[in-house]
Amino acid sequence: MTMPSGETRSITHPEWIQIADAVARERSIDREIVIEAIEQAIQTAAQRKYGQERVIRATIEPRSGELRLIRVRRVVEEAENKAVEIALAEAQSRDAALAVGDELTDPLPPFNIDEIGRLAAQAAKQVVVQRMRDAERDRQFEEYKDRVGEVVNGMVKRDDYGGVIVDLGRAEGVMRRDESLPRERFRDGDRLRALIYDVRRELRGPQIFLSRSRPEFMAQLFRQEVPEVYDGIIEIRAVARDPGSRAKIAVLSNDSSIDPVGACVGMRGSRVRAVVAELQDEKIDIIQWNADPATFIVNALAPAEVTKVVMDEESHRIEVVVPDDQLSLAIGRRGQNVRLASQLTGWAIDIMTEGQESERRNEEMRAASGLFMEALNVDDVIAHLLVTEGFTDVESVAFMPVEELAGIEGFDEEGLAEELRARARDYLVKRDEEHTRRRVELGVEDGVTEVHEALTPAMHVALGENGVKTLDDLADLARDELIEIVGEGALDEETAGEVVMAARRHWFPDDPDPGVEAETAASPAGDDEAQGDGNDENDDPGGPAGSAPDSTGER
Repeated sequence: MTMPSGETRSITHPEWIQIADAVARERSIDREIVIEAIEQAIQTAAQRKYGQERVIRATIEPRSGELRLIRVRRVVEEAENKAVEIALAEAQSRDAALAVGDELTDPLPPFNIDEIGRLAAQAAKQVVVQRMRDAERDRQFEEYKDRVGEVVNGMVKRDDYGGVIVDLGRAEGVMRRDESLPRERFRDGDRLRALIYDVRRELRGPQIFLSRSRPEFMAQLFRQEVPEVYDGIIEIRAVARDPGSRAKIAVLSNDSSIDPVGACVGMRGSRVRAVVAELQDEKIDIIQWNADPATFIVNALAPAEVTKVVMDEESHRIEVVVPDDQLSLAIGRRGQNVRLASQLTGWAIDIMTEGQESERRNEEMRAASGLFMEALNVDDVIAHLLVTEGFTDVESVAFMPVEELAGIEGFDEEGLAEELRARARDYLVKRDEEHTRRRVELGVEDGVTEVHEALTPAMHVALGENGVKTLDDLADLARDELIEIVGEGALDEETAGEVVMAARRHWFPDDPDPGVEAETAASPAGDDEAQGDGNDENDDPGGPAGSAPDSTGER
């Protein structure tokens, strides 16, 4: 509770209100902030006049400019610092309602600025300047924090080694060297357009970071130059840039009657030419976006022609075949065309010529034919027929229904299909027996072979050859380590995680599903061997003696 001890004397300074109004208009900050700054400055000056150790508060009436000064002391049982404290007994002698923790206020005589001396006036001025600076910084941050992604116009204020300082009118922006276009140089007074990509509040004030090299800058330029993009009729779905050299932009029209590429190019190229001029003659390929990845990638590789694509959705890669005379065009200078197409589409792109693709296909056919000739003991004609029909391994022959196998042209002879399938199965049995013999020689425990049905005899051998011979060895592996050992493509990530977690199940005999508990389970505190010494960054957290790995199989 705050209790005044008497009437507060005041003095009127209407010019303070006039000053506050003028500064607020000039700096575009709230009038109340200016008045608070003046109040704080007067408090600082009053403390110099009446004593730095005292707590003094100043208030200015916002309409009349009336100034009131009060001294504040806190009520305590026994006062140790009489400058800021007053004993309870003395306080209650002045007001019986006061209690410990309340504040007692005494009025102080206001003063004119010319009464406080040069040093006090200077300190007061510094307080006002600092508060104004802080208020202006807050205003700048609040004004620009929501303008990230917007293109602004500015004037170069200074160009130095670290970057360009840009005057934005009511604030300053910074454009670092790596955010400008290559070979782009500015002089003081030059006008430029740039993208606001970040606004941060820092000790030296809000920092507004600008860029002319980011893909979003190009997208915003098209938004300004193409009315259909601004109105949302045409969408910019992706942009890829090699700043200052070349760019690709993918567009889509939401109106079937409007050609998105033609609209962005403009009459005789007027619209795209305006963007190119702003970007220092950066070449721009405008591409029609397509929901089908294969079609989109073919469009993105323009002007090169594509004759064939083979997609691998699991690894997000696509193999593109082009005519022999189109290879250099598809790749581009220093790989620029294919690199930008990859960035634009989000797919890893491998390019080969028709001749290279034909040679590789022939090599794969020879390898598959050789496998069938050796495993099934057949001549090259039958082996070639199998490969032509899409058979790539012995397993596909062994488990193909006889009716479908006999339906292949040339395999309709009596008993030929059944004989081929029988030979394939005999081969697989002998191969598995050989793998089992090799696995035993390597010392791989039976528990490893029984842990999960996804592990084949060939994988058991691969594990043994890489030193994984017990369930603990297998449980110590991370998911990607297991995939690397058994061979890329043999197990997917989900199955590899299941195998690792199945191997760890014997660590948690009371938990039927350790996949969840394993994330937080840890060895008992104080077990030095289980916890590790904490100093070796290579201490292995897996295994029965360490904290349990997570359910994904990662360590």
